Formats: sequence, structure tokens, C-alpha cells
Amino acid sequence: MPPVIHIDVPWLLQRHEEAMPGQPAVNDFSALVAAVARQRADPPRLGVDSDAARRAAALPHTLVPLKPLPSADARFAGATAVAYLYASGVGIDPAYGALVDLTRDLMSGEADV
Repeated sequence: MPPVIHIDVPWLLQRHEEAMPGQPAVNDFSALVAAVARQRADPPRLGVDSDAARRAAALPHTLVPLKPLPSADARFAGATAVAYLYASGVGIDPAYGALVDLTRDLMSGEADV
């Protein structure tokens, strides 16, 4: 089992700069703080083990509805999840459009962590 990677607000800000250079700055840092706290929760609920996929999923599940940016929150949230999986040594190969569909499901409440 790979080691657990804990992120922080500076890590999220670095992902923002990498994924969205020149885009509007974060305007709600409390959303980033919430995403960090949720990603670190272990266990997330009784009887559930945390793994890299669950921790990565918690990022867009938190960032999409809390909207830390003036725009493009879904893009930022997806980029952070992919970056977290990569940092954790877990590969990802979604089908074309799968991340867009997942984000849409998160926004509508049809998807959960």
C-alpha cells in the first residue's frame, strides 16, 4: 500500500498555477481549507477505509460545490484529483468525457465519494 499523501493549501495553490496559469486567483480560501480537511479525514466514516482514490475523490466533491474560484471550478477540481492520484503513485486513464460526466454528477448531487 502506498504511503498516504496529505495535502495543504499551498499544494492546492500550486496545482491551480500549474493547471490554470494566468486564470483568476482563488477568491475563497475557506473552500481550499475545507478540501484539505476533508482529504485528511481518516476514516471518512465508520467502516470505510481511506485510500488514494477516496482521498482524490474528496477534492472535487468538496471544491466543485464550494467554488473557490470566480470561474472554472470544475476544471480546477478535476486537475487536483488527477494530480493527487499521480502524487500517490496511482494511475488514471478515464474514458473521453468521463471527468466531465463525473463533475456534472457531483454538481447535481448524483455522485458521492
